[in-house]
Amino acid sequence: MNQDEPNAFPEAVETEGRIEILGAKVHNLRNIDVSIPRNQLTVITGLSGSGKSSLAFDTLYAEGQRRYIETFSAYARQFLGGLERPDVDKISGLSPVISIEQKTTNKNPRSTVGTITEIYDFLRLLFARAGIAHSYHTMEPMVRYTDDQIIRLMLDNYAEKPVYVLAPIVRGRKGHYQELFEQFRKKGFLNARIDGEMREIKVGMKLDRYKVHHIEIVIDKLIVNDQDQKRLRESIALAMKQGGGICMLMEKNQDPRYYSRNLMCPSTGIDYDEPAPHYFFI
Repeated sequence: MNQDEPNAFPEAVETEGRIEILGAKVHNLRNIDVSIPRNQLTVITGLSGSGKSSLAFDTLYAEGQRRYIETFSAYARQFLGGLERPDVDKISGLSPVISIEQKTTNKNPRSTVGTITEIYDFLRLLFARAGIAHSYHTMEPMVRYTDDQIIRLMLDNYAEKPVYVLAPIVRGRKGHYQELFEQFRKKGFLNARIDGEMREIKVGMKLDRYKVHHIEIVIDKLIVNDQDQKRLRESIALAMKQGGGICMLMEKNQDPRYYSRNLMCPSTGIDYDEPAPHYFFI
């Protein structure tokens, strides 16, 4: 761009890293200009009646709320009512805003800033909806997959490789599981991965009832390729059904990877419930 030409985006340059307020005249403010740095804690101080609340609440907060509501559909805005624009020449660099109400409260030794201002409930909802769960064991982000996503991952990561498709049935529990093995044998499943070892399911097969076991049923063994997506899809669907929404993919002599329709650590198989507001408490 020619240096003599005016900047096509002057506001983006002017407000980088700060909020600019020009000509604020709300209540007892007298046409003031203010520059507030972003991503920092800013305190507005002054004598009583100097315009602190007029600047913070009636100017900054009011304009931020008005701009946010303007992004709603016309149908949604009709239930919220119109918000008047504060008496100010220009505000730039403003983000969506949250305001804590000024009010007198009764003292309680169990109260916190979050509970007194009631922002605590909004933060719980925010964490439940926007938060990313991580595995406490590997610190990896918890993930969930659809069957189509699993198929794409198989084609990307295991192309032309032989893999086992497994369904986890028992995860860290004691028992001999003789009836369980007989049940799956009658369904036509021939092999299982038991405590990390591939074994054939035989009549009368049982384990040491006093030891903790991990049992995965072998759903299929196949070579992954793009020409046999129907078999891939059927195997994944069957593994998800038998595994309660969880399946495993494993190359020979390699550690398995977990895939789930619910939140799960892909390396260890640790699963969490969906985040909900009541999980976040003081």
